Amino acid sequence: MSRVCQVTKRGTRVGGTIARRGLPKYKGGIGLRTTGKNKRKFKVNVQRKRIWVPEIGQHVNLRLSTRALKTIAKNGAYPTLLKAGLIRPAGPKQG
Repeated sequence: MSRVCQVTKRGTRVGGTIARRGLPKYKGGIGLRTTGKNKRKFKVNVQRKRIWVPEIGQHVNLRLSTRALKTIAKNGAYPTLLKAGLIRPAGPKQG
């Protein structure tokens, strides 16, 4: 199972690190020299969560990034999940 958030659709990204050596020119040195470049991965902090959605009256199991959890805490579960297309709009109450 891939490490992708169901709300934000963010996944693992590729980047790099640069190793430098020397004293910067503004500190009186001859400048920084690049001594190495390495590839690395930036992984999303994805967690399994069971969220209660009162508008539809049930729990929803999701794989969410911590950024998505903050969005749900701020805007509410129902609007956030509806916008992401993970739930259907709640119909009128019957009974």
